[in-house]
Amino acid sequence: MKQSLQLRTSQHLALTPQLQQSIRLLQLSTLELHQELEQMLSDNPLLERLDDPLDHSIRLLADGAIGADGIRQQGASEDANAPPPSSDSDGSAPDQNESAESAVNGESDWSFDDVARTGKTPDDEDSRPQLEAPVSTLREHLLEQMRVTVRNPRDRALIELMIDALNDNGYLDDTLEAIHERLPAELEVEAEELSIALKLLQSFDPAGVGARNAAECLALQIRRFPSVPMVTRRMALGIVEQHLNLFAQRDFGKLKKILDCDDEDLREAQCVIRQCNPHPGALFGSGTSDYVVPDVIVKRLRGNWQVMLNHDVMPRLRVNALYANILKQNKGDASLTSQLQEAKWLIKNMRQRFDTILRVAQAIVDRQRNFFSHGAVAMRPLVLREIADTLGLHESTISRVTTQKYMLTPHGMFELKYFFGSHVATEAGGEASSTAIRALIKQLIGAEDPKIPFSDSKIADMLGEQGMVVARRTVAKYREALKIPPVALRKAL
Repeated sequence: MKQSLQLRTSQHLALTPQLQQSIRLLQLSTLELHQELEQMLSDNPLLERLDDPLDHSIRLLADGAIGADGIRQQGASEDANAPPPSSDSDGSAPDQNESAESAVNGESDWSFDDVARTGKTPDDEDSRPQLEAPVSTLREHLLEQMRVTVRNPRDRALIELMIDALNDNGYLDDTLEAIHERLPAELEVEAEELSIALKLLQSFDPAGVGARNAAECLALQIRRFPSVPMVTRRMALGIVEQHLNLFAQRDFGKLKKILDCDDEDLREAQCVIRQCNPHPGALFGSGTSDYVVPDVIVKRLRGNWQVMLNHDVMPRLRVNALYANILKQNKGDASLTSQLQEAKWLIKNMRQRFDTILRVAQAIVDRQRNFFSHGAVAMRPLVLREIADTLGLHESTISRVTTQKYMLTPHGMFELKYFFGSHVATEAGGEASSTAIRALIKQLIGAEDPKIPFSDSKIADMLGEQGMVVARRTVAKYREALKIPPVALRKAL
């Protein structure tokens, strides 16, 4: 076959850099978006942010004086908004200002002048960043008690050895035999010394620290409870030390038979056991709570549910006027030209991102009005295709918008994906949302008699009486999704 060159015309889809950036920004969460934005601000000098979170902070100046950085930033912002002073007599500064505006083509400054913002002065207490006090760890807490109560250096060393062997929950994972084997022989540490050091450690606060299992942890706490009758204390100790599995399985009938007691005695012992903390060391955990910031807020205005963007998470961006003037005067600088185009793309894509989130959120609210008026029991079935067809977008776009985006409603904070759910047929020929069925299951279990809880089959029959055809295994699946224990673990005395 002879080789030859041929020219053909064809059409194909291509993802431009601007479209790729738009897709990437759309699927980012609020936290990821701000991290991406900080990286872009550090890489592109033509891009600047107007809403600096440290505008009103108090900072230490180079000469050691305390300066209100917010005042300086506010003055700098006013100077930036005001016309710059003329550098010569012919008034060239206004021309430079006009050239900066023409360089960005009206896309540089992204502000929300129509949104009322309450400004804070640097003197306001809330405007200053607060320093968080250091959290005391479990090890530090125990060592502080050891220094006060134990004076013998050898005992202190052994107790500190035990403290270092504790896990995050305050349990001693290793046995005393294993710890004794790891010690050098020249120290001449006896096993009895380790046992005494463990007893001293178990006398420290919090109660239950140094336990080797859950039964020992609960027993240590029960022995230190004040004002507990001797009979009740003895019964509670017998349960946790010998019959903890039966107690966890709520097999109260077998427990009463073994302990030879009635419901009242067993109930009193149960109340004492429930006051215990099975994880005493968790109180000193260093883990921080993660807070979700809503992207949109739903409010009722004039009888209708309206969606508004949360402007606190929307960055205010613009093109730097100084660099825009330099680029206007030096058109041949390719690097600045490329960075200017990237800044324009980012500002446009950021605006498009929030506009898309607002449109999708409003479409969801329009179809789930009953939820906002009556709660989760009134949720209707909804799929991504329905929103995509309404807005003229692709399902993949709706999926990106609803992932890790949150809506603040009168009923709480929900991810946008929460409002989408499969449907379950009803006897009347209609459809019910799986979210509404889960809410009904939660209501039925919340109103049940703890002494005679509902089984999954009973709940399925009760839903059938309301016209919802739900199988027992479906009820079990929804119950597990709600993290509700089975009927045997919900039974009470």
